Amino acid sequence: MTEVIIAGAGPAGLLLACELRLAGVDTVVLERHPRRPDFCRGFNLNARALDLLARRGLADPLIAEGWRVPHAAFSSLPVTLGLAGTHTDHPYSLGIPQTRVEEILEEHATARGADIRRGHELRGLAQDDDGVEVTVATGGGEYRLRARYVVGCDGSSSTVRKQAGIAFPGTATTRWSLLGDVEPAEPLPFGVTSGPGGDVFVIPRPGYVRVITADPGDHEAPVTQEEFQRALDAALGRPITIVAARWLTRFGDAARQAEAYVRGRVVLAGDAAHIHPPAGAIGVNVALDDAFNLGWKLAATVRGTAPAHLLGTYHDERHAAGARVLASTQAQVLLGETSGPLADLLTRVARHPGGNRAFAETITGLDTRYPAHPAGDHPWLGRLALTGDGPLATLQRQGKGVLLGPDDLVELAEPWAEHVIMGPGEPEGLLVRPDGHVAWVRTSGADGLREALAHWFGEPRSEPQSSHERPTNADAPAGSRTC
Repeated sequence: MTEVIIAGAGPAGLLLACELRLAGVDTVVLERHPRRPDFCRGFNLNARALDLLARRGLADPLIAEGWRVPHAAFSSLPVTLGLAGTHTDHPYSLGIPQTRVEEILEEHATARGADIRRGHELRGLAQDDDGVEVTVATGGGEYRLRARYVVGCDGSSSTVRKQAGIAFPGTATTRWSLLGDVEPAEPLPFGVTSGPGGDVFVIPRPGYVRVITADPGDHEAPVTQEEFQRALDAALGRPITIVAARWLTRFGDAARQAEAYVRGRVVLAGDAAHIHPPAGAIGVNVALDDAFNLGWKLAATVRGTAPAHLLGTYHDERHAAGARVLASTQAQVLLGETSGPLADLLTRVARHPGGNRAFAETITGLDTRYPAHPAGDHPWLGRLALTGDGPLATLQRQGKGVLLGPDDLVELAEPWAEHVIMGPGEPEGLLVRPDGHVAWVRTSGADGLREALAHWFGEPRSEPQSSHERPTNADAPAGSRTC
């Protein structure tokens, strides 16, 4: 028996494994493919994803390899959305292959002790009050494995979601598109080219181009090079010879969301929890966001230190965030089909500095704000705390809450010393959750701090200790201490 089984070794599953192992949770990752695919689905990490990864020291190696893009696009509007001045420590998107992101996350998870089993497919599950038993298929047969929790990070056709009986309502695909990583015989211009038969979108890649165009064919059959060639020629109105095709696929504009992200001892994240049109290239980023929100909550639940409601806040927060992503991507698709007064109005709004920033923060998730307990109207509450080069950047790497503030807050927080590190610096006082979101801000006195600590970390197990009995943390950076 293990503590957590994760189905799927994509970005969500691998980051979740990193987070669980950081907390010492026994973790097995089951991946049905025996090896990572030789094609790449995505090439983009947005500013919010980089902010989250930076909290565990995972952003720097990616930034060192990728290329920075200091702006974003909003559908077909002829306006560049600048990321400078937005709510982020990383005011750019990072061009980097999804496969490389997965490699770095897998290396990190394995180094921390995660058991990653490739070529092992979760085929079935049955949960009871104490755990979940799964059936796993391999090339050599089947075996059963039991865990306290199972997390489905196994994509849009999630076996975990189906086996748990979780509905996946939404809108079906109404428009299909073809995507090909191909080597054409002649150069194709970057961006959108409109031909007599439709639009062709071209993105240059090292040694090849990614081409997207409408799919006029049989949406059930595998995409062939000949079919893709015909669709491209029809759109452009002239023949373009494809010398080689590295990867061919199709995608639709369906938008669906699981009705529950948590059901008993089964949890969903990433595409298993939501699918949406690919506008904004946000899929991988939302998956990482799910995993980062879930990791510390599930770890505390497994360890028995979490308040009873904590795992449920994963559904509350990320289901609402997922609904906003679906609405945003669907709106961008509709806008791409719109011209005239509406497009003109939104273009004028996007050219205004305030509107430009609002659009940029919305499509990248930088405006994400979770409910605070106790509630308050401070603008930092519920937002991701920016770290800069301050102590928070280092303190958050331990995966615990962080309390920044003067010494008079230490005694209040001492009963939660297992969960919260005390750091220097912020005279007002700031409680930051393990996922970087601000849970409490001191504006006058220390009112609400105990309530916030209890809400996110459970009731204290001991009374406050005298100063000479305070625990120490050998792993905490200089200038910090456990509360």
